Amino acid sequence: MITLYGSGQSRSFRALWALEESGLDYRYNAVAIGSPEKGGTQTESYRSLNYQGKVPSLEHDGTVVNESAAILNYIAALSPSKNLMPLNDLRLRAYYDELCFFVLAELEQALWTNAKHKFVLPKEYRTRGIIDTTHWEFSKSLNALIHYLNESKFAINDHFTMADILISHTLQWAEGSKFKIQQSLLDYKNRMYQRPACKRAIETLHN
Repeated sequence: MITLYGSGQSRSFRALWALEESGLDYRYNAVAIGSPEKGGTQTESYRSLNYQGKVPSLEHDGTVVNESAAILNYIAALSPSKNLMPLNDLRLRAYYDELCFFVLAELEQALWTNAKHKFVLPKEYRTRGIIDTTHWEFSKSLNALIHYLNESKFAINDHFTMADILISHTLQWAEGSKFKIQQSLLDYKNRMYQRPACKRAIETLHN
């Protein structure tokens, strides 16, 4: 049995959505980020799964996987019939990896920096002046993303993959954080969020 540990609409939602797309059986355990109390990410038992005390963490038959993109690829490998990432085409897999790493290294970097300097870091380590820089950086990354997507329905070829989860969740994060986003990208994100698997993942959070 797969067990996913997560919290709300954090990066763990990517893994929850991916599990719904995969059709695999799983159990979802909601945890409290930063809490040392039972059910929190700073407990000794949770930190034995994820040393940093972060989400998501996935446990499966003795294997523990941390980091959202790694978890998505693990889920995709467990459900090859769903074609959630390129498995047999080296060219497509290289492009898939490039796009996923772009999301992690470029697209979401400005969002995370923005969040850290608004409320995550201790106040003495926050730099207010960096907020404008994050918006500028994110705008540059959006232009690159438009080039990657090139008005395609999906990120990779003509079908849904884990790359679409990474991209659309990051755009949802940006929209919630009041970053400016081109309408074409919002339309793409909204279309992905209308997928039945995504809706089921959202329902799981509310149960």
